[in-house]
Amino acid sequence: MCIRDRDHGAGVVIGETAEIGDEVTIYQGVVLGGVSLEKKKRHPTIGNDVVIGAGAIVLGPIKIGDGVKIGANSVVLKDVRPYTTVVGIPAKEAGKHLIKEHEIDLAHDKIPDPVNTELLKIKETIRKLEEEIETLRK
Repeated sequence: MCIRDRDHGAGVVIGETAEIGDEVTIYQGVVLGGVSLEKKKRHPTIGNDVVIGAGAIVLGPIKIGDGVKIGANSVVLKDVRPYTTVVGIPAKEAGKHLIKEHEIDLAHDKIPDPVNTELLKIKETIRKLEEEIETLRK
């Protein structure tokens, strides 16, 4: 059995080729990681005024735009446009927002949930279809 020595264990992990802008808030358990061992740019570039929620993982040589909000425990694998909120595994766009310059936004409870939004739409469609079926039965 071969056991490899790891370059990190727990806490916030910032890969060696990661670049981080100004006024970035990084909560506990965040990983700015790579997806290869090659000696090239392999970690994310984080813009200015970004908030990265607890436990989020941002992988690869991707770009996170200015003013982005990354929800807690999200896994970001693709570039994120400026002033966008992303959530989920893998992270998906949950909306656009404005940012007040140099103001830390701690309202993580207000981050939209795109999965719940879609489930509510499906639930409403099912309700309408059930009503239609009931009408046809009469």
